[in-house]
Amino acid sequence: MQRRAWLTLTALPWLAHAAPGKTVRTRVDTPLGAFVIEVNPAVAPLTVANYLAYVDAHQLDRAWVYRLVNLANQPQSAHKIEVVQWGLNLKDDAPPLRPAVPHETTRDTGLRHRDGTISMARGAPGTATAEFFICVGDQPELDFGGRRNPDGLGFAAFGQVVSGMDVVRALHRRAGPEQWLTDPIAIGPVRRV
Repeated sequence: MQRRAWLTLTALPWLAHAAPGKTVRTRVDTPLGAFVIEVNPAVAPLTVANYLAYVDAHQLDRAWVYRLVNLANQPQSAHKIEVVQWGLNLKDDAPPLRPAVPHETTRDTGLRHRDGTISMARGAPGTATAEFFICVGDQPELDFGGRRNPDGLGFAAFGQVVSGMDVVRALHRRAGPEQWLTDPIAIGPVRRV
């Protein structure tokens, strides 16, 4: 893993100033307050590089909370989760701003979907771009081998909310009977701190 992290860091210029093992924090402003996410490029190098590329290019400055999943609004699912999903919320036919990131599973990174974990939303493995979610409570069904996604590969966790989880919970409490918000909540800017 250390060799892979080193190769990634040398190949991606926007991570040149983030030494292996050094964490990076970003602040996400919302109408309800801010929360801070901490990521470690040495643990999930490809996914962290993707996220920081969007942050550093200011492409998340006009992002949205557009999906709120709670226990009540997913009656069709046998494996329920609770998350706040946010990101660019591009239309299905819109091209992504950056290439999709290869899927780094929780089996590979050792991270788990616990309360406050940030992870990549995706369709098939290797399709994640600029859509993220934050776990509200522990969500083991989102880990590698979990049953929320039929492929069993889980989602790519890559960081943790280290302050402002009360803001994330306040956003989550705005969930209604439908997961997808008819009026998404504008958020941003998102900056390194």
